[in-house]
Amino acid sequence: MAKIKLPGNCMTTAMGIMPHKEIEPAMKLALSLDIPFWPQLPKFSYYEDMYVQVSENFPGIIVDEKNQRITLDMDGFMNDLPLYLDESQDEAYFHLTGKYSQTFDTFLAQDLTKYKMIRGQNIGPISFGLKIVDKDKKPIIYNDEVRGFLYEFIAQKVNAQYRQLKAKNENTFVWLDEPGLQILFGPFTGYSSDSAKKDFAEFLDGVEGPRGVHLCGNPDWSFLISGLGLDILSMDAYSWGHVFTRYRDEVAAFLKEGGIISWGLVPTLTEELSQENIQKLAGKLEGFWDYMVSSGVDKELILDRSWIAPSRCCLVNADGTKSVDQSFKILREVGYYFQEKYKLY
Repeated sequence: MAKIKLPGNCMTTAMGIMPHKEIEPAMKLALSLDIPFWPQLPKFSYYEDMYVQVSENFPGIIVDEKNQRITLDMDGFMNDLPLYLDESQDEAYFHLTGKYSQTFDTFLAQDLTKYKMIRGQNIGPISFGLKIVDKDKKPIIYNDEVRGFLYEFIAQKVNAQYRQLKAKNENTFVWLDEPGLQILFGPFTGYSSDSAKKDFAEFLDGVEGPRGVHLCGNPDWSFLISGLGLDILSMDAYSWGHVFTRYRDEVAAFLKEGGIISWGLVPTLTEELSQENIQKLAGKLEGFWDYMVSSGVDKELILDRSWIAPSRCCLVNADGTKSVDQSFKILREVGYYFQEKYKLY
């Protein structure tokens, strides 16, 4: 599938998960970036957790808010399927309701026409299938009766969200948060790595709009860069840029084909952030780019196909939102630095 050409030019965006306990300050931060997004606020409500959000209307799912746990009851799954087949004919069945995301409704209520692009996010099927377990604590992705349904269900969720966002801004996309891809390539019991790769690639073919994946780990980069036909790859360059850029031939081909790399440059952990400044972070990213240029990759191409983002989301800082707020401030300044230096207007 041909890539969808998106503007790059070191525009800024960020991960959806934020540590705020109130919607307004998180929304203000999200809207302050070049490519805004709707925040996911699990500290505001358990139902704002990305795994809980996608579970809405999944047959047999049990959300235990008190113990903050999601499980699948297989008897319930089989019993609920007829109702699902009937009600899922209405696209609204796959929409996030207010209970599962007040932030999404708040985002849609904004004037989003002034932005070059807007973005949504959705947990991917690999990560959801590995996280959610049945009564025997077996991840549901290993269940042959559930796995195919899982991929189809999440594709429907992504596409429904994409259409809602597209109604607010023609240039939109929904990227998939897939932390589970880091372990996708190990020896799955009853679900081989080859089958998982094939299933995930087929799943992406059913996703509408630009196809993007975000993860913070260190996966099989060759497969992600060249094996999926992605339009966008969002990665933690702060931690893994030195590994990622070793795949310079695959990265160069990805960029030449029109792909976007969202370089997760600005740390959000308090200790890491305290050691950095704009100049050091810009120099770190330029070092990755210079390494690629030394191997024959055109610098203008890199700039044209790059976004800049925080290195990862963060819910664990002892200072609440302070470090993340500061990270977004530095992110905007780093983005502006590159846009001014290279006249990326």
